[in-house]
Amino acid sequence: MIKYTSKINKIRTFALSLVFIGIIIMYAGIFFRSHFILMSLFMLIGFLATLASAGVYFWIGMISTNAVQVVCSNCGKVTKVLGRADACMSCNQPLTLDKDLEGLEFDEKYNSRRAMKRAAKK
Repeated sequence: MIKYTSKINKIRTFALSLVFIGIIIMYAGIFFRSHFILMSLFMLIGFLATLASAGVYFWIGMISTNAVQVVCSNCGKVTKVLGRADACMSCNQPLTLDKDLEGLEFDEKYNSRRAMKRAAKK
């Protein structure tokens, strides 16, 4: 069985990984102290990765404020749903707001218009 996670949590995890990647890249720059240009390049790339993380956190925060809040049918907690199909942020229960998708096996492709057009033709 595939474990699904909510889109908001996936993007937040990506942003957190950018922070750590940026710090690791900057730390790697310390090993090149004798080469100023190389050390500066590593520091700059690491700083840009950390700065990109702040941008991703800001972007997902803006998206999160517009997300539809629903009560999860499994755990009873309020969660946010992005798109047509998403997973609960607490228990990873597949959720949908589309009546046409109720009862179908959960698939993240339901959020793609192209995949839904193909499914409608069949």
